[in-house]
Amino acid sequence: MKDFVDAHVDLWAGELDDLDRDVEGITVRLQVLTRYLERRREAVLAAYGLQLWEFKTLHMLRRGGTPYRATPGELARQLGMSPAALTNRLDALESRGYVERTHDRDDRRKVVATLTHSGSALWERGIDDILRVEEELIHHLPAADRTRLDSLLRRLVLVTEKDS
Repeated sequence: MKDFVDAHVDLWAGELDDLDRDVEGITVRLQVLTRYLERRREAVLAAYGLQLWEFKTLHMLRRGGTPYRATPGELARQLGMSPAALTNRLDALESRGYVERTHDRDDRRKVVATLTHSGSALWERGIDDILRVEEELIHHLPAADRTRLDSLLRRLVLVTEKDS
């Protein structure tokens, strides 16, 4: 069975003598799948009135474990953004009641962002739907193929970790 990427690879193979058809097919398919999942995640979150960047910020707070808090600097590093840009995000999330900022008890100069009960509940609803979207896509493959694909992708990720 062929997909539209096969036509893309055929076209470029005719233009570029050195094109490695497997490399082109794999990388384009990874890009297609990434865009597909991003669109689906955004649609899920839109139903909750959330944008993806808002969810990612809540997600980073949640992933730190209870009590679901972090300094703005820690969050900025985890999200790969500047502290100033993160401040704007926290302002927006705090105004909606999803995050609360307070001064650290031990060091009043340090600000800590904490996921509120409302923010945690919203994250839980969103993550359930996002996981369902991901499962719907991946479960088109038999279990053995999923395991094999996971292993192959892990090997590629390990290569990127060495370069980072």
